Amino acid sequence: MAEEKNLVKCSNCGQEFQKEGMFQEADQLICEECYLDKHQKIKACDPWGVHSKKVLRSRAGQEGTDGLTDLQKKIYEFIVSRNGATPAEMVKELKVSPNELQNQIAIMRHCELLKGQDRDGVIYVVPW
Repeated sequence: MAEEKNLVKCSNCGQEFQKEGMFQEADQLICEECYLDKHQKIKACDPWGVHSKKVLRSRAGQEGTDGLTDLQKKIYEFIVSRNGATPAEMVKELKVSPNELQNQIAIMRHCELLKGQDRDGVIYVVPW
């Protein structure tokens, strides 16, 4: 019963958690999952990220989609099957959060598998 009194709602996702496990963000309390989602962003345009990924993949003998996670392969195959897709389309169809999608695309950008392309003012993610 005492534990129930210590529950608070995450200001971001609305789920209830123990107050001790929450993070203070300005005037809001957010859960660990939302905190990590908000603060762990991988930069897509990162020359050192590209260099590092190319060296590591080369040393591991990886080419193309070798070494990608299941989620990364799913995203990559979705983009290839449509010859490009917008982030909004991928979030909707693949049921992934915008931040998670952004991180996965950035990783595949570092592998030089995906890149951005402007199509009449709309940014699409397309195969490299």
